[in-house]
Amino acid sequence: MPLQISDLLARRALNLSVTYDVPPRLLARTIEAATVSDLLTPGKWLQGGELLMTIGLLLPMEPAACRAYVRDVAEGGAACLALGLGQGLPYQEAPEPLVTAAEEAGLPLLTVPDEVPFIAVTKAVFDARADEQREVLHRAFATQRRLTAAATGGGLRPMLEEWTAATGVGAAVLDPLGRLLAADEREQGTSLAQARDLIERVAARGLRGSASSTAGARQLEVQPLGARRLRGLLLLTGRPDDAARSVVPGLVSLLSLELERRHLHDEPERRRRSALLSELLADEDPSADRARDMLHSVGLTSERVRGVVVETEGGAGGADGAAQEMAADLALAMPGGLVRVTDGPTGGLIEAVVGEDLDIHDVLARFAPRRPAGIGPATAPEAVRVSLRQAAGLLAVSRSSGEPAEARQSQASRLLLELGDRRTLHGYADTVLGPLDLADNGEELIATLAAWLETGGAWDATSRRLGVHRHTVRNRLDKAMELTGRRLDDPDDRFDLWLATRIRRGGAASTGTGGRPAPPPSSRPARRGTAPPPPAR
Repeated sequence: MPLQISDLLARRALNLSVTYDVPPRLLARTIEAATVSDLLTPGKWLQGGELLMTIGLLLPMEPAACRAYVRDVAEGGAACLALGLGQGLPYQEAPEPLVTAAEEAGLPLLTVPDEVPFIAVTKAVFDARADEQREVLHRAFATQRRLTAAATGGGLRPMLEEWTAATGVGAAVLDPLGRLLAADEREQGTSLAQARDLIERVAARGLRGSASSTAGARQLEVQPLGARRLRGLLLLTGRPDDAARSVVPGLVSLLSLELERRHLHDEPERRRRSALLSELLADEDPSADRARDMLHSVGLTSERVRGVVVETEGGAGGADGAAQEMAADLALAMPGGLVRVTDGPTGGLIEAVVGEDLDIHDVLARFAPRRPAGIGPATAPEAVRVSLRQAAGLLAVSRSSGEPAEARQSQASRLLLELGDRRTLHGYADTVLGPLDLADNGEELIATLAAWLETGGAWDATSRRLGVHRHTVRNRLDKAMELTGRRLDDPDDRFDLWLATRIRRGGAASTGTGGRPAPPPSSRPARRGTAPPPPAR
């Protein structure tokens, strides 16, 4: 237990006394060290928690001076003040102004008798602190032995229960996605909900560090688990004392070993699912029932699925198995776990089949960051080979853009805008829209043209988007066609105009009104009444 002022008072050999009726809460203050100073302003030399001893050699007895002295000691963080008494010393009893100032400031004031040297008090404090440290080490070793014994029996929960029994701190182990794997016997639902942001923050950083926060009156701490890759997360609920804190690294190591053991134990199942995916893709024309049954056998019940391809460094083996490790992470995050590693033309490829409703962009950002990736369109299970082939074809686009590329219907124009040389594209847009740039109301004409193309030629929808009458829309478009020499009923002219307005606005694709693809495909709507940004010069 920490050394308190009351513990020192209980040591008969020291014969310390209090100078006023000190409240028990003040006597329960912890003493971290003992020091001696006769300075009038010793506060700046203190670190907090000290027993400050003085003979009062320079201390004047005016009430104001005593209050200033006591205030400086208290603000310096001293736990209490002790005045040495005796023959040949300035004071044979505690002076009333000093006692009054200490009581007013809530600073315990003790007296040290003549027969007790200050060094005896100092040794008593440091002996008690040494005993405290030995007790902390003893409890830490005992807790570590209990954890090690629980680890030999296998399983996460026995270790967590031993930890909580020894420390009083709640614990839970989560997988890299934040899903609960094991917890101590106490209820963890509330803690998991409160720690969700903390869990996601640590998971996103991998093995690079832990984090802590306070929710209500409880401290929450999350530690990453794993050897070379993130295998899980440890959530601690409560504030560990010094003994428990020293055991946390040992707990993390034991839990990491158990998760690595589980990872190796799951390797046959990952191989089985990889083989199942190869079997599904080997059949060039599988029946709908057979493809659906194969996916259902691994728990992938989505009616529509999509193929995903990730490019890794090196061949199928990757750099020291990095491709296999990444594939294992993806298999954990993807319901069904249908993932395999193959050799591609430029390196290793990870191929996967996922349900249409999975947020695949979030999974790739977490488990395959900065790797080229293609995402095929959603298809029926029997057509997943086609989706994978399209995903593989998007790897070049992903390499160029630096982010996963996703296949959608009517994607040709998007690819053109993403892959084309920017100067050439803007020159093309200037050629088509140049006559409108020179008109007095050119920005207004271009904004109206872009809105009309984005709505698939819907006059009412365009007028609502721009906040003008439909006749105004028609008049503006007539003027635009007169200036450009184009015709809205000509497919080639219409595509040229759409492409030019899309280049001016940056190239992102969208859908038209009512969820129907706008012919041709277009971007998100412009803000009402605004024009596209000017062309790059």
